[in-house]
Amino acid sequence: MTFKPGFLWGGATAANQCEGAWDVDGKGISCSDICTGGKFGQSKMITPVLQEGTFYPSHEAIDHFHRFREDIALFAEMGFKVYRFSINWTRIFPNGDESEPNEAGLRHYEEVIDECLKYGIEPLITLSHYEVPFGLTKKCNTWTSREMIDYFVNYCRAVFTRYKGKVKYYLTFNEINCGTSIMGAFLSQGILNDLVNPTPFMGQPDLPQQRFQGLHHQFVASAKAVQLAHEIDPQVKVGNMMIYSASYPLTCNPDDVLKNQAYNHMKNYFCSDVQCRGYYPAYMDRYFLESGIQIEKHPGDEEILRAGKVDFLTFSYYMSSCQTTDTSKQKGSGNIIGGVPNPYLKASEWGWQIDPKGLRYSLNELYDRYQIPLMVVENGLGAKDVIEEDGSINDDYRIDYLRQHIEQMAEAVKDGVDLMGYTPWGCIDLVSASTGEYAKRYGFIYVERYDDGTGDFSRRKKKSFDWYKKVIATNGEDLS
Repeated sequence: MTFKPGFLWGGATAANQCEGAWDVDGKGISCSDICTGGKFGQSKMITPVLQEGTFYPSHEAIDHFHRFREDIALFAEMGFKVYRFSINWTRIFPNGDESEPNEAGLRHYEEVIDECLKYGIEPLITLSHYEVPFGLTKKCNTWTSREMIDYFVNYCRAVFTRYKGKVKYYLTFNEINCGTSIMGAFLSQGILNDLVNPTPFMGQPDLPQQRFQGLHHQFVASAKAVQLAHEIDPQVKVGNMMIYSASYPLTCNPDDVLKNQAYNHMKNYFCSDVQCRGYYPAYMDRYFLESGIQIEKHPGDEEILRAGKVDFLTFSYYMSSCQTTDTSKQKGSGNIIGGVPNPYLKASEWGWQIDPKGLRYSLNELYDRYQIPLMVVENGLGAKDVIEEDGSINDDYRIDYLRQHIEQMAEAVKDGVDLMGYTPWGCIDLVSASTGEYAKRYGFIYVERYDDGTGDFSRRKKKSFDWYKKVIATNGEDLS
């Protein structure tokens, strides 16, 4: 048997993309709640002042808040061993900075956790998944301010204390290395420099100093959270979570090789080096110097980072890209992570290049670098699903995608990688984070909800539902 006994098969969602109920039971406004709908080729908008008559997908999403029992029952029918979901910070602390938590929010997630445990499903909780409290954006421009460290730790304390003995696995920040790119300023860190005018999702002026100072504050906050979790419940394991955007030199030209190395250092290793090794890598010194970035560190920060190293590493994997110094090469149409298309790979409808072998490569690179357990907590194919006349959804393209990636995970395990589990992204259809649309579907479960705001939220199984059920039942041995 390739995958070890107890391998954590499951699926993943995020609160802002599935819950809805954006203002129920005292929940405050998160940064995702001020983002309008969008679509491929048309940016969603950030509206600091909510616009009447405008469609905001996160406000209702797929109504998982009210339907989580139905959804978790479907996950259990597939045989899930783990369910990765996020807690929406503003359900617990509506503005992010209150001294006492909102009991209704704590109670809701306790009900979700208990429902998982009823079916023998381990909760894997992401503490911050693109859900920064908008109140903190207005108060201190979020992670640009060191105040955020204490606000986050206070939030973590409430969560760790309430769910002690029920939750074994936490992740601190979703795709933390998103902050190395323009996209991460608002999406990941909640930074917004114009609190009046609507702005395209990636349209505000980019200030790298803000993003990298924000990352430092997140590193310290994460390290403190790791220590706090271990103090409150020594049985708890805390991981980090990053985008792994596998990258290759386009040619064997040494200039392409060096550019690819620099890309990998920044995009794929900087954040995990800090969180897994406990210190800043030397290669960042030159980048900060040449970019005019000065990281303000307080006395004791370095000791905190060393003491708060994560217990395991998790990452998302969707695509790969290539790097080149040849300026005549065009960036891929759907490549939000930088780079040019690989001529040996095909792409999805959204222009994301499909590279299953890149997952094996990535797992080997990460395990060799850090020597701690790994987990693939996002992987999947966004596609336009069609409901046939008989009501079926024959998503063979999704099955093929997942099969090929699981096959390569198995190869990585044979290579010696310590792999804990696998939670494909959007195990149930939800709102796309990058485009703000429903049409880009990932799930094993179809949700009747559409980009014009129509749909009754009903659920139906896709062909991939029964396929994944079989995969889990055989611990990955039967992928047919």
